[in-house]
Order: sequence, then C-alpha cells, then structure tokens
Amino acid sequence: MRIGSGIDVHAFGPGAFVMLGGVRIPHSRGVIAHSDGDVVLHALCDALLGAAGLGDIGQHFKDTDPQWKGADSKQFVRHVLNMLRTRHLRVGNADVTVLAEAPKVGPHRDEIRRQIAQLLEVSDELVNVKATTTERLGFLGRAEGIAAQAVVLLLDAS
Repeated sequence: MRIGSGIDVHAFGPGAFVMLGGVRIPHSRGVIAHSDGDVVLHALCDALLGAAGLGDIGQHFKDTDPQWKGADSKQFVRHVLNMLRTRHLRVGNADVTVLAEAPKVGPHRDEIRRQIAQLLEVSDELVNVKATTTERLGFLGRAEGIAAQAVVLLLDAS
C-alpha cells in the first residue's frame, strides 16, 4: 500500500465557469491557469504521483509547455494512471476536499464523484468528495481563488 497527497490552488479570473473533477460548474468567474485549471484533478494527479514516488504534476505537465495550453485535465489523470499501470499499481480509494467560498460544491458533488471514479476506473464508493470554506479567512475566504486537496491509497495490482 502507498499513500499520497496533493494540493492545488488557482486564482479566479475572467470566465463564467470552473472545472472541478472534470465537471463544468457555472460560476461568476473562471480560473487563471495554463490548462483548464481543474484544481481537483490537479490535486488528484499530485496525490497519485506522490504515492507512486513519481514526482509531481509540474514535472510531467509543465505549465511552460504549449502542448498543455488549455488542456483538459482529464488527460493528465489518464496519463498518470497509465504510469501507475506500468508499475503494477491501482487506486484503492481517493478522498478530495475543495476549499472555496464559491462555487458551492454540494449541488455537483455526485456528478464530480462519478466523473472521478470513472477516470480512476474504480466504483463510486471508492471516491469521496467534500467541500469546506475558510470562514472568510485569507485569499480563499475573500473569494480570490479556489483550492483542492486530495489523498489517495494505491494498492499492488499484481
């Protein structure tokens, strides 16, 4: 068994939606990012890579590489899963927390959970999605951005 954790943060900017866990969520702002800025999938990739001892998302998908400009972060997850397969690892479970004042995750939680489970090729019950605010403290509390944290358990797939 291997455990990994990941965190990602993006500032809000122009736009009318944010991507969370591969799901397009309507919002009064977008995020400033090189790719689609999906903090959930970015944190998830970091957790998966960390558990496998494979570095972090920035090493594999550089934000200076034009290939990843505007990229769908689901591509990152699929690529990381292929890396895990070659090392005979599979996802045991994933737990994700979104930190933001808005948008509210509750109305989209089940869809995000299903999307992550599908991407990780596991059943829905092995994925948990939750959200919290920072009680209006800091840049997240001032609604200047959004963050996500992920923890994963990897198991031997041999």
